Amino acid sequence: MTPFGARLRALRTRDGMTLAQLASRLQISSAYLSALEHGKRGAPSSGLVHQVCDVFGLIWDEAEGLAQLAKLSHPRVVVDTAGLTPEQTALANRLAQSIAKLPPETVAALHAVLDTTATQAKPRLRRAAGRRMQE
Repeated sequence: MTPFGARLRALRTRDGMTLAQLASRLQISSAYLSALEHGKRGAPSSGLVHQVCDVFGLIWDEAEGLAQLAKLSHPRVVVDTAGLTPEQTALANRLAQSIAKLPPETVAALHAVLDTTATQAKPRLRRAAGRRMQE
C-alpha cells in the first residue's frame, strides 16, 4: 500500500463511504480506485488529488498533505545512481534488497535522517538586466 492509498482508505472509512460510492463521485472505476488504495497503480494525477480533496472537504494543510503523499506514492521506484559515488550506489542497492525486511522503527529512523538532511535552497541568481559590468 502506498502513503496516498492508506490516507485515501482512511478518509473513505472515516466518512463511511464504500469503494463504489467514492469511485462514482470521482467518476473513475472501482477497480482503479482499489488499485490506487492497494498501491498497484502509480501516483494519482494532481487533478484526481484535487477531486479527492473536494469530495472530502480537505483544504489548506490537509489538501497540501494529501498532495505530498501522492508525490511519495510511486509503487515502483527507480533510483538513478549514475554520477553518484560508489557508496551512494551501494546504499541504493542495499536499500532495494532489504526494504521489505526493515522493521517500522528502522523505517521511521531512516525518515528522520532524511528529514534532517533536506536539500538547501539554491542561491538566487542576480539579474544581469540593468546592471553594468565593471571592468
